[in-house]
Amino acid sequence: MSRNLFLSITNFIKHLETLFVSHCAHTPALAHASIQHNNHDSLKFRLKDLVDDGILWAVPKHRRSVEKRLKRKFGYLEYVWKPLRIKANLRSCQHCGHNHELGLLCPHCYEKVRQETQLMQEKIQEQLSLEPTEQDVVVLYEGEKSTQTADELKGKRIVEMKKPRPMWFTKNLLQKSTQQLSEAREVKPSDLG
Repeated sequence: MSRNLFLSITNFIKHLETLFVSHCAHTPALAHASIQHNNHDSLKFRLKDLVDDGILWAVPKHRRSVEKRLKRKFGYLEYVWKPLRIKANLRSCQHCGHNHELGLLCPHCYEKVRQETQLMQEKIQEQLSLEPTEQDVVVLYEGEKSTQTADELKGKRIVEMKKPRPMWFTKNLLQKSTQQLSEAREVKPSDLG
């Protein structure tokens, strides 16, 4: 046992010396009685020496068993137990009644919005093709063109949808969110009635 340990240590030191010698001009001062360097041919670095020994490879030797994986995942019942936690942040949607996590959009309601947006994008692509849009694009549903004034639509590209506007898709969603800066220096309260 001690002989095998001694041989493995000496082999390891030989490998270290060959690594240092190949990169440095002088040999490092490692004191070991059994190492003798008579010729310089044996000092060449070989990758096969590293692969054979396997000291530098940091890979697991054995596969983790199912039991050990489950213990890592859930803990050990007598010491530390990490059970599956029940989600307490589920809410039901007020509009459609489907369940969703708190703080997230209802996926069922969002699917309707996504489909409507997809239809709008296809309609815009049909009419405008791949030309660059340098003007604002206004999407008007059935019966909305008569309510818009000519000044509001001036200089804008109009895309008409041949169906009524959905109830959940309000017009103010299409308005710009940024407002023009006012030049007034006074702040007056409004809608005090």
